Amino acid sequence: MKFVIAGGHGKIAPLLEQLLFRRGDAVTGLTRNPAQAEALEKAGARPVDLEKATSDEVARRLLTLLV
Repeated sequence: MKFVIAGGHGKIAPLLEQLLFRRGDAVTGLTRNPAQAEALEKAGARPVDLEKATSDEVARRLLTLLV
């Protein structure tokens, strides 16, 4: 399965990302801080930086990730 987690670097998200990744799922973590990308990758998630993205870009990314 594919999962997108908003707030990918919160308190609960890294634990969920690890569990889903270990289970074999594709995980994407949305974050507003590009400095958090490495932590998301360590948890098994593909980071997506929303800080510089427009709402249209976010919509396209989500559709791409979920299809």
